[in-house]
Amino acid sequence: MASSLTKGAAPQETTPAAGGKTFFGHPRGLAPLFLTEMWERFSYYGMRALLVVYLIAGGPDAKPDSQGGGLAMPEASSVAIYSAYVGMVYLLAMPGGWFGDRVWGPRKTVAIAAGVIMAGHLALAVPGKPTFFAGLALVAIGSGLLKANISTMVGHLYDGPQDPRRDGGFTIFYIGVNVGAFAAPLVIGTVGQKVNWHLGFSIAAVGMGLGLIIFLLGTRHLDPKSSVVPKPLSAEERKSVLLKALMWFAIAAAFYGVVAGTGHFTQSWATVPLALLGVAIPITVLTRIKRDKELSATEQTKVSGYIWFFVAAAVFWMIFDQAGSTMSTFAEKKTADNVFGIDFPSTWFQSVNPLWVMAIAPIFASMWLWLSRRNSEPSTTVKFSMAMVIIGASFFVFAIPMGMASDGTKVSPAWLLMIYMIQTMGELCLSPVGLSLTTKMAPQKYASQMMGVWFLAVTAGDCTMTLLTEGGVDLNGNGVILGQAAAATLAGLAVWMYRKKIEGLMGDVR
Repeated sequence: MASSLTKGAAPQETTPAAGGKTFFGHPRGLAPLFLTEMWERFSYYGMRALLVVYLIAGGPDAKPDSQGGGLAMPEASSVAIYSAYVGMVYLLAMPGGWFGDRVWGPRKTVAIAAGVIMAGHLALAVPGKPTFFAGLALVAIGSGLLKANISTMVGHLYDGPQDPRRDGGFTIFYIGVNVGAFAAPLVIGTVGQKVNWHLGFSIAAVGMGLGLIIFLLGTRHLDPKSSVVPKPLSAEERKSVLLKALMWFAIAAAFYGVVAGTGHFTQSWATVPLALLGVAIPITVLTRIKRDKELSATEQTKVSGYIWFFVAAAVFWMIFDQAGSTMSTFAEKKTADNVFGIDFPSTWFQSVNPLWVMAIAPIFASMWLWLSRRNSEPSTTVKFSMAMVIIGASFFVFAIPMGMASDGTKVSPAWLLMIYMIQTMGELCLSPVGLSLTTKMAPQKYASQMMGVWFLAVTAGDCTMTLLTEGGVDLNGNGVILGQAAAATLAGLAVWMYRKKIEGLMGDVR
């Protein structure tokens, strides 16, 4: 979950912001960016915690005592929608970065994105399927616009990559991500599940609104370069982009108009094309970069090595992001919601991962440093291999309570707490390492775009889950859970077995 937040765009290199006062020893501009990201993650993860349980509420898959007023969808459909939605958030980070670079500049893009996200949550707060799906689309678009550009502005505050405060600044920024992700399910999830679904979505809108206000008030502390459009579109390019966008919109509108008009439209007509795009676009982008004749032989080799890590990451996120779908429905229907006589809503489990991140991340950071001083720190390849084996192990463990609950027994919450802990350990081996690896292995020509490519691994993994679900695969089946666990473990072992070959492709990167 909060891993999704370790994901930020590659920081830009500029001069430090002016000003005498600091924020924990960092430029003052870090404060509004920290708070904006915290509230954006609060709104995003709060809504995400409610998403699947709201979709199944009132239907045959819901608990008998669950709040009415949901969309009463089958669990399989709900999981397909969730996976497609999360995939689109990360897919849209690429055009979001493009808007910041070519159209509005990072600062204006983030302000517009926050407004779009807030509008999306307000649409979700209005009962009904049309407003729900419109709201979901708006939140995905806004999140994609915001994700890359706000991280870019954090980078603007420092004097290039050699500024000694830089890593600490991004660490503080990352804390904001996890604080928002931790608090959201406890607040929005509780209100949504226990009081009113739409009131919960409204609180998400209020959270994003607070973030937008803080951002607008704090813009005077940001570096002036955050307002600059680095490579503005020429008049010709603007016209070409607009014509292409209108053409594709017209084709899609005409196609879906015919499908709906003939009475054939179903949910699958929306989720399957999106999922196919989410798998096809990463393959297309990587293929285009790999075949670029302008790359040097060394860069071509590094791209070949990077593909190994990309595929491994896609498998990792395919399992990890089921925290909000398969594991969320398991928490809702098959996990006890009472500890020491205290009842709690199932959405609280969505706060466990960011809590584990905040608890374990310092331990991992210290461990890597301790091993590095002894020249024993695992290589990037080995860390990826460890992450794959660990995420596979989490689903091997998950199969145990799945089997225990098959007769209607409610299992102890301790099972999910343990599974989330295992997954967080895997996340800390892969997510920050993957971010660093991407910046090191990116060809010079694609230095900025490669961070968007890293996000596409999330898209590919989640969209694969959508296609599996739409294809009739029961993700709650013990065989499917064990199959995913085995696939991840085997992928991890393959990376480890071929580590010498992969490291050879990486050149001077370790």
